[in-house]
Amino acid sequence: MWLYLAALLGLYFLYQWYRERQTVENLREKYVFITGCDSGFGNKLARQLDARGLRVLAACLTQKGAEQLKKATSERLKTTILDVTSTENVEAATKWTKSCIGNKGLWGLVNNAGICVPSGPNEWMTKDDFAKVINVNLLGLIDVTLHLLPLVRKARGRVVNISSVMGRVVFCGGGYCPSKFGVEAFSDSLRRELLPFEVKLSIVEPGAFITPILLNVEEYFSIQWHQTTSDIRESYGQQYFEKLCKLYQSTLMTANTNLSLVTDHIEHALLSRYPRTRYSPGWDAKLFFIPFSYLPASVQDFLMSFFWPKPAQPM
Repeated sequence: MWLYLAALLGLYFLYQWYRERQTVENLREKYVFITGCDSGFGNKLARQLDARGLRVLAACLTQKGAEQLKKATSERLKTTILDVTSTENVEAATKWTKSCIGNKGLWGLVNNAGICVPSGPNEWMTKDDFAKVINVNLLGLIDVTLHLLPLVRKARGRVVNISSVMGRVVFCGGGYCPSKFGVEAFSDSLRRELLPFEVKLSIVEPGAFITPILLNVEEYFSIQWHQTTSDIRESYGQQYFEKLCKLYQSTLMTANTNLSLVTDHIEHALLSRYPRTRYSPGWDAKLFFIPFSYLPASVQDFLMSFFWPKPAQPM
């Protein structure tokens, strides 16, 4: 009996292995629009897909970023300037995309643009600090998706939303985690709505990776700390601030530097005939963050208390 079960299990994994390696055809005729291509995941993905022969439409925040990307890629890749928080910009980028693709439709939309600062303990924040992050990571993503979705439906293509393991479990204050929880909710509802149109939506939830948006977090800790009132600084204490910065530094030391782990998953979501609903690149995502997210809240709080600094005056 055990032999039969082992054989069935082996056949199942063999079938899954074979199924995941089936790719779509005519890559050179497929257009993919990517946001946030100045640096990080978006920049690497644009270069990676261009090398595969796809027609990449890369949206950059700055002219400098667009020019540098053009120099590193083929003539197939086209760039445009896009601030996802501006609906006027999004509308202009949509018109530009239509002019590039003609009647073909848009095979892929990758919502990658994002920021993680201002970040820090919630009590150090203002409403505007939260809004700055949410406007980019969530509302900007929604705006771009709603404008380009008719083009994706026409091609019966793919939508890939870059979320984070912080969309499953909260490890920091500020607008980043709420924005990523929002991305998860929006993606789940949209994925079900798109099923009748044969459009597939995938969520990519990376763990900790070294990208430009992560490198200036400590600077913002200092800004947030010094903009708080004196009574808040007295309650938390200087040691709390210093330990928080050390905790961030240790996170950087263990963060992954191989961005291909993320871009390879995005590529699979775009080009596989059978893309997954969720991808979780990074050892920390698979072995720590996702299992941690299933623990009871009381257990999460208890375990977090060992890592997080203690305020000077908790009472």
